[in-house]
Amino acid sequence: MRSRRSSAPEQGSLDWTPPGLVAGVDEAGRGPLAGPVFAAAVILDDLQPIAGLADSKALTAARRARLYDEIRAKALCFCIAQASTEEIDQINILQATMLAMQRAVQGLRLKPAFVQVDGNRLPVLPMPAEAIVKGDAKVQAISAASILAKVARDLFCEHMHQTHPEYGFATHKGYGTPEHLAALRAHGPSPWHRRSFGPVRESVR
Repeated sequence: MRSRRSSAPEQGSLDWTPPGLVAGVDEAGRGPLAGPVFAAAVILDDLQPIAGLADSKALTAARRARLYDEIRAKALCFCIAQASTEEIDQINILQATMLAMQRAVQGLRLKPAFVQVDGNRLPVLPMPAEAIVKGDAKVQAISAASILAKVARDLFCEHMHQTHPEYGFATHKGYGTPEHLAALRAHGPSPWHRRSFGPVRESVR
C-alpha cells in the first residue's frame, strides 16, 4: 500500500520517481513510555552497496550495530534527528514523529529530489514524497534509515539508564514491560518519561 504526496505532474503510475537523489526515512521509538522519538534519513551510494540491509526489527543487536557503522561510512549522506519528550507531550507522538522526520530530511547534506517514508503517513516536506507500508522491509534506503534510528535511540536509552538506573532503560528501552511499569509505580515518572502517555499519567502520585 502506497500513499503519495507530490508536486510533480500526474505520471499515471505510483512507480514513477523524479530523477535525482532518493532518500529513505524511518523512525524509532513511537511506542515507548520514555525518551525522545528518533528519525533518520539516508541517501545510499549506488557505488558502495551494503549487504544485509533489512528492517531493523528483524536484525540482531550485533548485526544492527555493524550495519550502523557501515551505513554511516558508505552512505552518500545521512541525518539522525529526534523530537524531545517535551515535544511529544506538547504536540502528541504522531506529530512529534513527523517533526523528527522533517528534521532528518532537512539535516541531509545533499538535498533529495524524492523521499520514501516507511508507513502510511508523510511529514510535510518541500519535495515529492511517498509513504510505503512496511517500506523498511522493501526499500534499502528505508531499511538503512530504520537501522540508524533504532541504534541511535538504543544508545540514547543507555544514557537515560545512566541518569536514572532505577527504571532499567538499558534493558527495556523505555517500553512498557512489567518491570518498567513496576519501577514507575515505585518511583513515579523520571524527567525522561512521556507524561501524556496513560501508564505514566497513572503513576503520578
